[in-house]
Amino acid sequence: MASAPDTRGIRPPALTLALATVGPLLLALAGLVHPSGLSAATAHRWMWLHIALLPVFPLLALGFVVLLRERPRARTPAAARGVAWIGAAVYAAGYTGLDAVAGIAAGTVAGQPGDPSELRRLVLALYETGNRLGRVGVYAFLAAVLAATVTLAGAHGIRVLPGTAVLLGAGWSFIDSHIFAPRGVLTMLAMAAGFGLWAWSIAPAARRSMPDDRQIPTKSIQPDPSSPPDT
Repeated sequence: MASAPDTRGIRPPALTLALATVGPLLLALAGLVHPSGLSAATAHRWMWLHIALLPVFPLLALGFVVLLRERPRARTPAAARGVAWIGAAVYAAGYTGLDAVAGIAAGTVAGQPGDPSELRRLVLALYETGNRLGRVGVYAFLAAVLAATVTLAGAHGIRVLPGTAVLLGAGWSFIDSHIFAPRGVLTMLAMAAGFGLWAWSIAPAARRSMPDDRQIPTKSIQPDPSSPPDT
């Protein structure tokens, strides 16, 4: 009797899509309410929004974790998967640093009483440090996209390339767009679309590895012992 196929590593396509796109979609929504600039009037909202976004910015890296869960058989795609995961981790650390420094800290400073020119000088210094961390994070994100493409293409072919193109374009825009509306919001939506295209491109392989309940088992035909032998 044949054993049932092992499907423990297979995640339903809808759940894969949701997990891969939840980060950029939440950031797109946050971008709609993000202040367009930091001032004493917006400092409180700026600070609390960035506190709320602390666990959200790292969710952009979740797409790499979810879509690269299948272990590649070849050595090169396997190494590329490791590079992609490292890039995703560096992105998460770098952009969380930007959120903490240029978001929470700068918003806190801008809301303090004091000489406006001195406060502005401190805010700009925080911006400079935060932007450096953010650029490191986004460059790591772009490297993760390229490495993930090597991994996914090894198993699924060139159909992963449209998602790669969209993610590279969105990642390049992310370098200086942050999530400010309208460009930053569109950048996040493009990232969601890119991860969605990747999820779609690997879905057929996932469906092929699922058991087919409609398959009718066959059994070998045994000769009838009562029938005379062939002469």
